[in-house]
Amino acid sequence: MILDSTAIVDLLRGNHEIINKLRALEKTNTPIDTTSVSVFEIWKGTSAISSKEEIDKIIYMLESISTLPLDAISAKEAGLIHARLKSTGMEVAPEDCMIAGIAKVNNETLVTRNIKHFSRINGLKIENY
Repeated sequence: MILDSTAIVDLLRGNHEIINKLRALEKTNTPIDTTSVSVFEIWKGTSAISSKEEIDKIIYMLESISTLPLDAISAKEAGLIHARLKSTGMEVAPEDCMIAGIAKVNNETLVTRNIKHFSRINGLKIENY
């Protein structure tokens, strides 16, 4: 299972739905990962955080789960996803296409609350919380 950026942010904020989802996954020994793109998105959003405790919490969270990279194969898949969606007028942010590309190439399910965007991507396995 791959946590997207919204899932990580919700986890950092103590959202009970994602916490319950992760507890259920833990009971089945399901590996939990994120992507290098989500790590980028999380750090991009920290410019307004001045609390060392909050930054330490982010560091701990990101260090506690594995990170799948945006390699050449995933980047190709992401580019194809973006091109297909753009041609149909249903464009999704490039970062979301990269996350989807990584998930598809690694045959992983994406855990997100951003169903609206990710459901546009054919063949992407998604779970909400």
